[in-house]
Amino acid sequence: MAATNTKRTLSDLRCDSCGQLPEAPRARTTVASIAAVLPIELAVHFLVLQTHLPLIAKVFVLAVTATVLVVWVAEPSVRKALASWLHRHELNKRSVLDTSPALWRVRVTLVDRPGSLRRLTGGLSRLGLNIVSLHVHPLPDGALDELILSAPDGVDEERIREALYESGGRHVSVVPSTPVAATDNQTRALSIAAQVARDPDSLGHAIAELLRAEQIASVVGVADGTELKVPSVRLGALVFSRTGEPFTPAESARAHRLAELAEAVALSRLVRE
Repeated sequence: MAATNTKRTLSDLRCDSCGQLPEAPRARTTVASIAAVLPIELAVHFLVLQTHLPLIAKVFVLAVTATVLVVWVAEPSVRKALASWLHRHELNKRSVLDTSPALWRVRVTLVDRPGSLRRLTGGLSRLGLNIVSLHVHPLPDGALDELILSAPDGVDEERIREALYESGGRHVSVVPSTPVAATDNQTRALSIAAQVARDPDSLGHAIAELLRAEQIASVVGVADGTELKVPSVRLGALVFSRTGEPFTPAESARAHRLAELAEAVALSRLVRE
């Protein structure tokens, strides 16, 4: 039964688009590779060196045999056997998400000053809040931090907001979140890019989903940074709005790159036709 539960959990980590598990930490990947390669290398060397083959033949046999056994047999088997260990961090994060009483998505601006982030995380930890994910968007006068927080019982939106302001945060936004929004943002972005590659005309919907914004008909003209205009040769200018949450330079760049992808895919299809 335990093995079944582990397999089901690992399956939950797979990307909906490509079916791959998230990338494992480099240190654990290195340990798994060594565990696969070292025994094979030692065994093959021991066996081949016992033969009376010429030196060049020994080198050739060693290289081919070790490579085939490691690449096709040992390494895939070891990675499969150690899959739960390799992805322990993601499994633990999923466990936190599944058992958390409440999840909150927070956006807060910090001044460019040493210790600002440490002060913020300290204020959150005193409330018993767990930071599930953290993304930092650089700004000219500081940084916009986007966090997913797991909150214990009794900690509501107002208490989180107060803790953020007391820890030096500015322009605070706190909204309820879900486990889907909290897990593997890179995979989510790649899934949206794959959607645009399949259907370039879905660009507007894809950018809105990527930025968690609303597509509007035209620029209203507000000066608080909550509107974003993305040019598109085929679809015309696309305009997006997000109440109370200004778009960061990084988010603008992502939207423009997605538009470039849509144009490139549409152009390649036109050329083939």
